[in-house]
Amino acid sequence: MAQSNAEPAGSVEVPASEHGAGFPPFNSHTFASQLLWLALLFVALYVLMSRVALPRVGSILEARRRHIDADLAEAQRFKDASDAAIAAHETALADARGRAQALANETRAKAAAAADARRKQVDAKLHDRIREAEKAIAVTRSSAMANLRGMAVEAAGAIVERLTGVTPASEEVGQAVTKVLKR
Repeated sequence: MAQSNAEPAGSVEVPASEHGAGFPPFNSHTFASQLLWLALLFVALYVLMSRVALPRVGSILEARRRHIDADLAEAQRFKDASDAAIAAHETALADARGRAQALANETRAKAAAAADARRKQVDAKLHDRIREAEKAIAVTRSSAMANLRGMAVEAAGAIVERLTGVTPASEEVGQAVTKVLKR
């Protein structure tokens, strides 16, 4: 495309000499009015901040502090309640353990007493049976000893007859057996 040196339609050029002597904020002729406006705006912003914005921020911070304090107080209340519940639970557990131990000791004592009574009963029955057995043994022994004497007299007479060929007198054999049995 070819460029033309012609000015575009609707544009106006103003020479730099029309603006005066440089950048307007740096113009020393307008310093006084600029400083006055700076002071007025600073005072207005200061008053606006001190009377409106800062009290609002302060009230927000105060409300937040109160809310946090209330939450901390509630948390402490809940902690105290849970500590009390834990202490009550521990106390109840200790009481239950004590009751269980007492019940176990009582049951153990009852069982030991019942077992002791049963053992005594069985011991008494066994002693009775032992006495009866000893009596029966004594009767059997005396009967056996009585029969033994008779059998010993017969055996001794038979042995003497067999060895000597002579039949001994039964009274002599009986006296000899009695003498031997008394030893």
